[in-house]
Amino acid sequence: MIITSSTAIDHDLPLDSSSGERKQPDRVRRQPRIDHRCTSIAAIIPTLIALLIYADSALGQEDWQLVWSDEFNDPGAPAPSNWRYDTGGHGWGNAELQYYTAARPQNARIENGLLIIEAHREAYGGRNYTSARLVSQADWTYGRFEVRAKLPSGRGTWPAIWMLPTKDTYGPQYWPDNGEIDIVEHVGFEPDVVHSSIHTRAYHHSINTQKTARLKVPNARTSFHIYTIEWTPDQIRGFADGKLYFSFANARRKDPRADYRQWPFDQPFHLLFNIAVGGTWGGSKGIDQTIWPQRLEIDYVRVYQQSADTAVRGSSWGAIKSTE
Repeated sequence: MIITSSTAIDHDLPLDSSSGERKQPDRVRRQPRIDHRCTSIAAIIPTLIALLIYADSALGQEDWQLVWSDEFNDPGAPAPSNWRYDTGGHGWGNAELQYYTAARPQNARIENGLLIIEAHREAYGGRNYTSARLVSQADWTYGRFEVRAKLPSGRGTWPAIWMLPTKDTYGPQYWPDNGEIDIVEHVGFEPDVVHSSIHTRAYHHSINTQKTARLKVPNARTSFHIYTIEWTPDQIRGFADGKLYFSFANARRKDPRADYRQWPFDQPFHLLFNIAVGGTWGGSKGIDQTIWPQRLEIDYVRVYQQSADTAVRGSSWGAIKSTE
């Protein structure tokens, strides 16, 4: 959950149907006679290849199978088989002001079919705020990660739904050498603007090379929206309510000089949910002392994978609830 900047997305353009047909000249030329029986099949091979590539790509994008889910149907504490806690109040590398607690209902609980992560203004552990940071017990290499959530509101809040590597595989430093994937972030001083990002050794905010995009999502703080990351060996794409607004390609596919510094995303990653208070980004415009408590509400999290992907560790789940 690091401050980031924008990257461009390609969009399909509509055909221009407003121009009329070309006028025929007064004198019509005689057209050459074509013997269709002699038309070479080579003329249609490029079209056939293009169609096959498109069909394969389209099928690949739709071939997602549910492999893990938490629907948060059982009231009480988050299931220990699915979640653990990061704890402490050392600032978490971003000068954050909260103390993350463990198994404390004020900060993390399930009620009315929702996971509630709630930040309070209170003295605890040498800090003046408390919150929770949940970490999934399962991890995955590639997949579609979908979270239906309602975000907190107010200056000083910094919620994040994101992913970190389970292993310290690359480089001399765990972060940013091993990467970070941000499914959605929001800072309270910029209401209803969400961010999706990645961080690597080559691309991170400390050297102003970060890769990210932002999108205005009306009522993100008062209504539920679906935030999604699709992570494949070729790219990472971010969506809000099905709208693609972030994309990051794997440079190692085309550039022989590229390595983990550009793309460390071939290792297992786990999920994290939290609300930070203040910090280098969330607190850059100050903190409103009158807004607390504030909550991040999560209706469900679902993980899908394609047949070639790897679920390093998963667990069973209950019935998928309807959100109609």
